[in-house]
Amino acid sequence: MFSTPFAWLLFSLAVVGLLAADFAIFRGRSHVSLRRAGLWSAIWLAIGLLFGALLWVTDGGDVGEAYIAGYLLERSLSVDNVFVFALIFAAFGVPAAAQQRALTLGIVGAILARVVFIAAGVALIHMFHWLIFVLGALLIFTGVNMARRQEEKLDPERNLALRLLRRLMPLTPSFHGERLTVHENGRRIATPMLAVVVVLASTDVLFALDSIPAIFAITTEPVIVLTSNVCAMLGLRATYLLLAGMIERFVYLKQGLAAILVLAGAKMLVGDWIEVPVWTSLVAIAIILAIAVVASVRSPGAHEPAST
Repeated sequence: MFSTPFAWLLFSLAVVGLLAADFAIFRGRSHVSLRRAGLWSAIWLAIGLLFGALLWVTDGGDVGEAYIAGYLLERSLSVDNVFVFALIFAAFGVPAAAQQRALTLGIVGAILARVVFIAAGVALIHMFHWLIFVLGALLIFTGVNMARRQEEKLDPERNLALRLLRRLMPLTPSFHGERLTVHENGRRIATPMLAVVVVLASTDVLFALDSIPAIFAITTEPVIVLTSNVCAMLGLRATYLLLAGMIERFVYLKQGLAAILVLAGAKMLVGDWIEVPVWTSLVAIAIILAIAVVASVRSPGAHEPAST
């Protein structure tokens, strides 16, 4: 399907169009109901899976199966972005009306970061196969560390990108709507909104270091890795709007994501000696997420009011 530049052009235009539509749908809304957010989360999930079905028809079952497994993997790992996005917005006190633009710019930054990391990662793995073992060990370490981490903490002042921004431009103490910069006393000054976007983008670079190696456990085919990552990021805004107010209720979700990372890392370590079918990874991801969600719902803390 992606054997010609024209196909890539169509895919790129479709991504830009979907991002624009997503921004237009939620623009200007300071509050989005859980029902509406849930509906759009389901719509984005359907779009991602339909694209997988299209690949299945045009490129064969192996390609379609690998895409769907990679898409569900990246979609589940993107939930961790939601946790950190909520922490960043809380740390900066981002007004609800301004969060929509911050989310849009954060998602665009996430997609661009993944394109760069995927291109570099695929090239390096093809040149140095032993990197597969390094990435597998890194995923296991990350998963174990995530499972042991009791509470997510965020200190924006430690963010190197934010400190660099403050050296380059002065920062206003208050928000100016959705504006990233303003003119004061004849000079250009950054607003806290620009600081939020910088922290979101730089933080997602760290997420890319986890999620992209994870999909290499399924396939190193650039087309599948890239398209599954991009499609998973497209639904990130709706996922945030759906889960932001219920994060504390999913008490075992991080353990589920940690288990997925460990599983992906183990698969990379034994891949040269034990061939694990793609459908096995797909089933394992679904089972782990189902167990994490059911355990969270049955947890006593799941029925307590969630903090904003």
